[in-house]
Amino acid sequence: MPRILLNTFLIILVTTLLIGCAEPPPQNINNACDMLKEKKSWYRAAAHSQHRWGIPIEVMLAFIHQESSFRSKAKPPRKELLGFIPWFRTSSAKGYAQAVDQSWKEYKKENNRWFARRTSFKDSIDFIGWYNHKSVQQLNLVPHDAYSLYLAYHEGRGGFSRKSYQQKDWLIKVARKVQRRSAEYRKQLHSCTLEKSGSWLSRLLHGS
Repeated sequence: MPRILLNTFLIILVTTLLIGCAEPPPQNINNACDMLKEKKSWYRAAAHSQHRWGIPIEVMLAFIHQESSFRSKAKPPRKELLGFIPWFRTSSAKGYAQAVDQSWKEYKKENNRWFARRTSFKDSIDFIGWYNHKSVQQLNLVPHDAYSLYLAYHEGRGGFSRKSYQQKDWLIKVARKVQRRSAEYRKQLHSCTLEKSGSWLSRLLHGS
């Protein structure tokens, strides 16, 4: 095999293997401090998204907890044909943020991020920040209102405006769960970002 073809083959093989390897979720997804200690690059990504879009870190993390349990390759379940044959998936949602195809395309186009991947935590949390930022602007919501923001995230802004969620008791329960998770993450992050003793999170944020 000519050297140039061999090199091309190796590049494609390595790229395929890297893409195919799913990053395992943190060991303790119920504690924000434990997660960000384990996945230090996640904190920088979350802090960048918060700075860029004005959505609190705890809100974005609560969304990911609900949508994918921090699994990079999470997908909706498949429908079953005749009750037992795996068929099409219930939606095009994918990745940490469970972003659907159309919203993901819009995000990439608006932000000139053509190579963003839904299996990337950095890209996914930025997507969540971006989507919620638009909801804050268009629906007159507040950035820390995880309950309302999640309803808008799930139903779309048009559905939220029409109050389609009022006919979905299960969704309201989920949104309240996200709100509780966000509040808990907020308490945890406050405890591990206290300035006393130069906390690890403060050092990480400032790159020291």
